[in-house]
Amino acid sequence: MKDQTKIIAALLVGAAAGAAIGLLFTTDKGEEIRGEVADYINDLVEKSKEKAQQTAGNLRGYGNDIADRAKSRINGMVGNLSDYRDQVRDSIKATAGDYTDRATEFGEDLLSNAKSKIKNVVNDVNNNVQGV
Repeated sequence: MKDQTKIIAALLVGAAAGAAIGLLFTTDKGEEIRGEVADYINDLVEKSKEKAQQTAGNLRGYGNDIADRAKSRINGMVGNLSDYRDQVRDSIKATAGDYTDRATEFGEDLLSNAKSKIKNVVNDVNNNVQGV
């Protein structure tokens, strides 16, 4: 009995579908409905194209924003590294200057001590020569 019910239901659905198709293709009203359906489908296709173009534009904008942010961060990092390089260079120059000053002072002290000792030796020699 179940099979008969399925067969009857299928026949009824098929008959209804056939009647609907017959009306769409044989009457003036059916032609009008087909035109409306075609217009509706064309509108859907057009809206889909517009939405796809809008989405592509949005994605392009997001990509550009991300690229700009990345460039900005990289430029900031380059600037920071440049500043750090300048600080290190200045620190090295200052340290080198300090060591140069210390070396100069040390050399001047050595020279002064050497001159003083030479004068003392010369004076001792003069005193010994005059004393003889």
